[in-house]
Amino acid sequence: MNLIQGIILGIVQGLTEFIPVSSSGHLVLIPWALDWPAPGLLFDTMVHWGTLLAVVAYFWRDWLGVIRGFLASLTLRGPWSTAAGGRLAAPESRLAWGLILGTLPAVIIGVLFNEFFESLFGTPVAVAAFLFVTALILIVSERLGQRVRGLDTLKIPDALAIGIGQALAIAPGVSRSGATIAVGLARGLTREAAARFSFMLSTPIIAGAGAQQLLKVILNHETAPDLAVVVGGFLAAALSGYLCIRYLLAYLRRGKLYVFAAYCIVVGVAALALALAR
Repeated sequence: MNLIQGIILGIVQGLTEFIPVSSSGHLVLIPWALDWPAPGLLFDTMVHWGTLLAVVAYFWRDWLGVIRGFLASLTLRGPWSTAAGGRLAAPESRLAWGLILGTLPAVIIGVLFNEFFESLFGTPVAVAAFLFVTALILIVSERLGQRVRGLDTLKIPDALAIGIGQALAIAPGVSRSGATIAVGLARGLTREAAARFSFMLSTPIIAGAGAQQLLKVILNHETAPDLAVVVGGFLAAALSGYLCIRYLLAYLRRGKLYVFAAYCIVVGVAALALALAR
């Protein structure tokens, strides 16, 4: 894989990690459709960490509040309690524990069914089919969601439900951001609140998955791609991811998810047509 291909895939990763159209699906379909060399596990890890840098850089103030809220909650009886004058119900504490609870389903599903999900990455037809699932999820969530609650109203059932949505999105082609935003809308969160929680919830998952992939690279003695390709992909993913978060949050204040659903359908149909042609 050359530098231009690496930068293109980095940009694709940065955009589609947060736009609800499935980053993993695009990283499978684009090299397959264009007959590019497989990126390799190390490159995949680094472009994902590029988006990790983007989300941490954008939400750094929020993360400082989450850390403070988590530490404060340890001295009290629980983040959702209303004791002690309401300090236990501080939004930062609820958000901190919501992110912890929301991460658990993906960790459990990932550990139990890791080999099954990994096998899907080599099946472009399955990825295309899952894009239709993403489209359906987005359409249903737009039609059913009430979109009236802010992130300061987050509750345990909300965090767990969104976490389950994230767990189901381990399959390539099912958008992680799409599934989590959709569940957030179904739970009554506004589009912006659902998106903010979705993006922050991606942080521990991307970090953990990247660490696991890097361990595999080391244990399997995988041949590393050209350093310039890896660095180019990483920087492209970080910059495009940061810009994507900024403009997508602005779009979701008024815009709807139907446009992303339509995109998933078009790409899914195109991928299936290409598979049949081949």
